[in-house]
Amino acid sequence: MRWAVALRLFAKLVAMTLQIPDRTLIAQAHQRLQAQPGFLRTTPLMALPGALLGAPGCEVWLKLEHTQVGGSFKARGMLYRLLAQQPLPASGVIVASGGNAGIATAAAARALGVRCEVFVPEVSPEAKRARLRALGAEVVVTGAVYADALAACLERQRATGALLTHAYDQTEVVAGAGTLALECEAQAGFLPDQWLVSVGGGGLIGGVAAWVDSRAQVVALEPEGAPTLHAARAAGAPVDVAVGGIAADSLGARRIGDIAWAVAQQHVHASVLLSDAAIRHAQRWLWSELHLAVEPAAALGVAALQTGAVRPAQGQRVLLVLCGANCDPASLA
Repeated sequence: MRWAVALRLFAKLVAMTLQIPDRTLIAQAHQRLQAQPGFLRTTPLMALPGALLGAPGCEVWLKLEHTQVGGSFKARGMLYRLLAQQPLPASGVIVASGGNAGIATAAAARALGVRCEVFVPEVSPEAKRARLRALGAEVVVTGAVYADALAACLERQRATGALLTHAYDQTEVVAGAGTLALECEAQAGFLPDQWLVSVGGGGLIGGVAAWVDSRAQVVALEPEGAPTLHAARAAGAPVDVAVGGIAADSLGARRIGDIAWAVAQQHVHASVLLSDAAIRHAQRWLWSELHLAVEPAAALGVAALQTGAVRPAQGQRVLLVLCGANCDPASLA
């Protein structure tokens, strides 16, 4: 298949330049992003009693990263990727995305005044495509799932020479995502005991786990329909998985990224799968009870606590990352 050839090519390119982010690299990313004012937001923390989510005796903290520029944590890594690759080529930047990475790349490209082309799969919702077009991106809809869009994107990149921003498997992208965890720790004034993090290709958990650096537990949360890290842990190496379910547009990678896999082997405590029904219930609960409008991918932490799939110990402080808000509002009813 075309996507399989393209993914093998990209894996080779990553392996040639692989640098695993650590706390030093993440701190450098934070400093560089802070020197680019007027784009990123410091997103708030919300404290909840654990009993409200089925975790009595615990403190639960929500990192409201869905209020970030572009509606997701991706803004951090994509901006840092572009800032670290100056000067940018005349052909601009190019990315394949289920939606959020493309939106973040388009927003960063517009802020820096460069052209942006985004390849999205057919599974991507129209709400995300409309947002991309509003940001001035050229949108190409191709392939059933993310891997297909990535294959087409790589072909186009070779033809144009545009800077490739990968949705989750580049050092700058993962380090940028890690600044979220740095920010959380600084805001809270303490390191949460347990971090519940949604996983697709692994950019977010790679960055968070690299910053936490085994000082606390990091738990990977995945939909049953897209278990990239869970399958890799079972096999002992990244493997392809079937992709489906309600969170496939944002957690629909076919395999875990090489950088995230390297970090996860050292710093991820556990991997948990959640059903579509539990994810949808949590998403609607966040809207009905807290008036937080998030996409399914952002609801996995709540679902993990509500179902008992994750049971924190008494007295633990638990951090949930609400990672994205790019959803159809009608789905929240």
